[in-house]
Amino acid sequence: MSKLTVKDISVEGKRVFLRVDFNVPLSSEGEVLDDFKIRAALPTINYLLEKGARLVLASHLGRPKGKVVEELRMAPVAEQLSRLLGREVLSVREVVGDEVQKAIDSLLPGGVLLLENLRFEPGEEKNDPDLAKSFSYMADLFVNDAFGTAHRAHASNCGISAFLPAVAGLLMERELLYLSKSRENPSRPVTAILGGKKVADKIGVIRFFLEQADYLLLGGAMANTFLRAQGFSMGSSLYEEDKLGVAEEILQETESKKVKILFPVDVVITEELRSGASFKVVKAGEIPEGWSAVDLGTDTVRLFKNAISASKTVIWNGPLGAYEFPPFNHGTEEIARAVAYSGAESIIGGGDIVAALQDLGLAEKFTHLSTGGGAVLKFWEGKTLPGLDALREKSGAMR
Repeated sequence: MSKLTVKDISVEGKRVFLRVDFNVPLSSEGEVLDDFKIRAALPTINYLLEKGARLVLASHLGRPKGKVVEELRMAPVAEQLSRLLGREVLSVREVVGDEVQKAIDSLLPGGVLLLENLRFEPGEEKNDPDLAKSFSYMADLFVNDAFGTAHRAHASNCGISAFLPAVAGLLMERELLYLSKSRENPSRPVTAILGGKKVADKIGVIRFFLEQADYLLLGGAMANTFLRAQGFSMGSSLYEEDKLGVAEEILQETESKKVKILFPVDVVITEELRSGASFKVVKAGEIPEGWSAVDLGTDTVRLFKNAISASKTVIWNGPLGAYEFPPFNHGTEEIARAVAYSGAESIIGGGDIVAALQDLGLAEKFTHLSTGGGAVLKFWEGKTLPGLDALREKSGAMR
């Protein structure tokens, strides 16, 4: 998948509508708690500023559902971006309207304006063409650097492309480079690690890696569903009763595949899911009532590490335990360190696992950390991503 990027076209002096993904967590005091997604967009922003472009940045924040929610305003994000850039970032309290137009008209080359939360506008998630047209009046060019929204057809990442030339930003280009390679031409052997809570979210991805991976390692609460489907006693562990049939089907499918699928052989269990709670390690299937599996056991960690050490590519989505409640982050940490120092190309599929790696101070040790969550899963499934389809192919002519 080869898309035109900002480096393929002339951007000097142009007004650029740059769709970014600044959907970052805020504290109760309105401070940015994690600026990973903001920092990820800096290469594109700095490139355009160096060329003298005038930037209109647009992002969503949270899920206000078409209404103004004071706690979800973009001003704190503008302040953090300003600190990172070392220059003023203007912000407005509207998405469209007279205030916005006046601010855009005042932008000089190298100026930066951040619009208000896009999802305050009910037409954004509806891909309303009138709203998309309003966005197009703000700029000469549309650049999409928000891979995390690529699986959605919204006015700011899809509809606007009907009115302006549409190209990818440098972050989008990097996402496509590594994720495409992980799908189409990874260095082998390939190990795919899938964790998180729900099988339902990852059925298509599991089936994809049954075909493409050499090793498939399953952890987190999702693995509980597969263990239960194999007849193991899971005590009070979280698993999806309504997905046991799907898990059984997938287990049957693995019998005819070359992939080696690994489940937890032992688990950490607790009677109370909280930080510092007491725990013990038992074999998978020997969990008493009142106890829940919340992390990988030591034998499982060793088993998973052996697969990782034999791999040249490791692809990972989802934590492998209740990592937000230490000490139940141990399995995720052990596997993270194994991947980080394995020498394999490591591609991390966004979401909670990226936050976990940052908490562990290991983020810089991985080849690529995606800013996407749902978009990554859809990409690996081979599903259509409207935000990508809206961008021009390298072979396409710009209008």
